[in-house]
Amino acid sequence: MTNKQNLRINVLAAAVLSLSVGASAYAAGLPVKEPARQASTAQQNSERIIVKYRTGTAAAADRSAKLAAVTSAVSRASLGATASRSAAASPQLLRRLGTGADVIRLQGKLSQADLQKVLKEIQADPSVQYAAADVKLQRADTRAKETPQLVPNDQYYAQYQWHLHSATGGVNAPAAWDVAQGEGVVVAVLDTGILPQHPDFAAGTLLEGYDFISDAETSRRPTDERVPGALDYGDWVENDNECYAGSLAEDSSWHGTHVSGTVAEATNNTIGMAGLAYKAKVLPVRVLGKCGGYLSDIADAITWASGGTVAGIPANPNPAEVINMSLGGGGACDPAYQDAINGAVSRGTTVVVAAGNQASNASGYRPASCANVIAVGATRITGGIASYSNFGAAVDLSGPGGGGGVDGNPGGYVWQAGYNGLTTPTSGAYSYMGMGGTSMASPHVAAVAALVQGALASAGKDPLTPAQLETLLKQSARTFPVTIPAATPIGSGIVDAKGALDKALEEPCTEDCAPDATPLTNRVAVTGLSGAGGSETLYSFEAAAGKTVSFLTYGGSGNVSLYVSAGEEPSATDFDAKSARPGNSETVRFTAPVAGTYYIKLVGESAFSGVSIQAVQ
Repeated sequence: MTNKQNLRINVLAAAVLSLSVGASAYAAGLPVKEPARQASTAQQNSERIIVKYRTGTAAAADRSAKLAAVTSAVSRASLGATASRSAAASPQLLRRLGTGADVIRLQGKLSQADLQKVLKEIQADPSVQYAAADVKLQRADTRAKETPQLVPNDQYYAQYQWHLHSATGGVNAPAAWDVAQGEGVVVAVLDTGILPQHPDFAAGTLLEGYDFISDAETSRRPTDERVPGALDYGDWVENDNECYAGSLAEDSSWHGTHVSGTVAEATNNTIGMAGLAYKAKVLPVRVLGKCGGYLSDIADAITWASGGTVAGIPANPNPAEVINMSLGGGGACDPAYQDAINGAVSRGTTVVVAAGNQASNASGYRPASCANVIAVGATRITGGIASYSNFGAAVDLSGPGGGGGVDGNPGGYVWQAGYNGLTTPTSGAYSYMGMGGTSMASPHVAAVAALVQGALASAGKDPLTPAQLETLLKQSARTFPVTIPAATPIGSGIVDAKGALDKALEEPCTEDCAPDATPLTNRVAVTGLSGAGGSETLYSFEAAAGKTVSFLTYGGSGNVSLYVSAGEEPSATDFDAKSARPGNSETVRFTAPVAGTYYIKLVGESAFSGVSIQAVQ
């Protein structure tokens, strides 16, 4: 999530202002504290609830029975007299969700405490499968040996898009583009919608999509009806405290256009900036508007985007293989969210989500805490954890999110397509924006997922299931180039586009299956070694049985680690022995080795040079 009103910084240098598309550019930063726009769990008041009744019960099929069950639960909830009378009066059945649950509106918003009492009473009804508050969620912005061949000629790629090409903080995009560009894959972006006329999206990249916001005040459309297309009408907020107590007025974010740019902005077209899976199709689905978006609308959008059925909405002609959700809110995953996600995954759609920007454990935020999603933390240009990123066991891997002002401009932000209007999509001009947050990290992972699925299709291979794709992305992630504090883990590493493609396309070995390694000669040092943080080099040594064998590194500068296994290639998580002390003096010793090949992996924990490696037996 970003708050552009408070975080707008100076326009770029004069050279950047002369965009070939006739637009201006600006940066939007990210605060180091929790963004004020994000409603905490305690602030998520709502007059709408989501109830799913058990199949075969009277309430599952009868409108009157549904409403009677809710009215009875409100009466039992021991609310304050005024709140109880207001909430119990004539609840309205709004619609049936694609998951089979119902959205019901109470008369008047309840406090969080009263709302939980009502939900508890509804959940106690034996005919109810689950009940949840229909709260509003907000946007969450805040090893290859080949020489890369494609260096895009996009105007601002080299200077601004470190997140694609930096060896330290980027995702290794140039090497990946030699293999795949995402052709044939549909990525749904569930967000604020899209500015379809932005000149840096190639013709045919943006599919029509759909606007799922079912509340006119939130959508800024004339009616509550959902409509085809996903035009971003703007999500500005006029007044402080309008969304919830403590919320701030803000300008429109154009968040969905920026996120879509990371996925598939036109590349190598001489203008603007580049996208990671630039031959993929983007399916824009509008779920966020003024003050965010309702959980029920997001759930339906997940269902529809993945090819499921939503009553009253035409079938999606372009089901997405990947969904990106750069959004979230306080509270652990609820059944309504999980129900929709499970449905999408069952249809073969991989769901990628932002971990959140509260510098807290992601287990307390949704959808990052849901099962069957890939939750993405955020890193800086240094490859270290961004100060705002949520963390914990729920986070699967990370991607570039930017470090805000800590890393300056442009290095502190992720740069993509944008708009400089403060309110409506007719209030300004098309531009390029720097934004920061796990919102920016998530679409890097979604785009790499698209690269993988597209490459497999081109190679005549079956696509990966969501579970297989999650495993591959985590296993192929690049080791963090700087140490991530043990108290704030953000997954297996930084998403690596080329590494993911290499792993997806590798052929199973049938003969001569030894890893590709540089042999070491007993007592002969290999000197003058250097590498970047995260680099890996594999060596091998033929050991005799029974006589102590040692593997050493020494000299030079920087920080390396050694991982050693007998008979197979080691990794940082799977090895027979390791040495990972600070600096370059590492020793791994086997006092009773078996006869055979030992594999030694030298890993740059940070950039290093002048290092020697030696095997001694």
